[in-house]
This record gives sequence, structure tokens and C-alpha cells, in this order.
Amino acid sequence: METENIKSANEKSNHQPLANMNALQSYLTEKEEMVFMHLLYSSSATIRAGNFGLSRKDVAKILEISPDDDDGFYSFINRVNQGLSRYYKVIYDKKRDQVIVMLRATARMAKSTLSSEAMAILLLMFYQQEVLQHEFTLLSQLFEAFGHEQLKASQKLKVNIDTLRKIGAVVDYHSDSDEEAYQLTAIGVNMFSDSFLRRAVEFSQSQQFNKDEVLKFFKRYNVQYSGDDSE
Repeated sequence: METENIKSANEKSNHQPLANMNALQSYLTEKEEMVFMHLLYSSSATIRAGNFGLSRKDVAKILEISPDDDDGFYSFINRVNQGLSRYYKVIYDKKRDQVIVMLRATARMAKSTLSSEAMAILLLMFYQQEVLQHEFTLLSQLFEAFGHEQLKASQKLKVNIDTLRKIGAVVDYHSDSDEEAYQLTAIGVNMFSDSFLRRAVEFSQSQQFNKDEVLKFFKRYNVQYSGDDSE
């Protein structure tokens, strides 16, 4: 699930999304269609729990290409994203070797899945791990940022973190330390749309920014591979 502005540029560039879904066969091969179906199934939190998506090796096997074939692998991802960008987004997390499909959702729909507290926790972890390049976020850091003035703060934090864990956005980080820590997954990294990040930065800075400035601030282009900068 990716939060999305219902009147985003994405909507303007994809006027007939249902028609595009129906035309999927026109630009994907039979094997690529099969991969997409497998990805939809394996990306479900209900079906796969914490083991989301497919590995690149699994995708390459179904496509019958070499695991090192960058052109074939990314061509498949880019063509699916170009054709179905209004509803779905296929992403590849090289670090975790995960290929997953994320369903786009309006901000109103996202609110029924995540509370504002959970979204705030996720955004802080995104900033720490994807912008500042921290490997993980400590529970004590979250408590200091959000919970030190709240009644039963630790319990509330863990409830919201558990929600993020259930949808696959974060996982427990295991180290030699006894401190509780969490790490974003590919799902957590990609849950915020560009429009959401822009509004978040503009709100905090009380001024408008263009898309490139916001993406540069969040180092979005260093987070994921993209052969198409139009999104």
C-alpha cells in the first residue's frame, strides 16, 4: 500500500487505468503475466506474513532469463509500472532481494489501515534510515521522539509498531545489543508517495517546494532503481 494524492500527477498521466489493466496482455509476455500474478499473490500480508514478494532469482526463473540479466529484469518492472501506475507499483529492494507489488491507496483509505501515530513512527524511521542512512531505529529513540510525555507511552508505541510489522513495513532488527530496534523493509520505504513527502516537507518548512527539491532532500533516487523518472 502506498499513500497517494487522489489528484496527483500520476492520475493525470493515466486517464483510463482500468483500460490499461485490460490491455496488460498487449505489452507483457505470457511469462511476464505469470510473474505479475505470482507477485500479487506473494505480496499479500495475509498470504505470506513476513516473507513478502519474490527474490530476483525466482522472478528470473519464471521469466526464463539469466538472474544477471538487468535489461530483461528491469524492462519487466518498468513496463508493468508504466501500464498500471495508477493502481500498482512493482519495486525491487536490492539490499533485501525482494520484488514486491504495492497497491496504491488514497490518503483516506490509508487512514483506515494506519493511525496517525503509526504514520509518524514510519516517517521518522524513513528519515533516519533512508536519509541519514542509519541501519536501524531504536525503540528508545522512538520513545524520546513521541512518547516521553504520554501516558502508557511504551505500550502505545509497541501497538503501533506491531501494526507496521503486520503489514510488512518494518521488521525487528537483531544485534548483539539488548535494546529493541527496528528496520524498514522495501514496503516501508515505498509507502510514502512523492506527493505525500512534498506536502510533509512543505508543512514543516511553511513554504512550497518543487518535486526535485523534495526528492533530493529525501535522497529518493538513492533509495530505489528507476529507469523512468516520470513518476
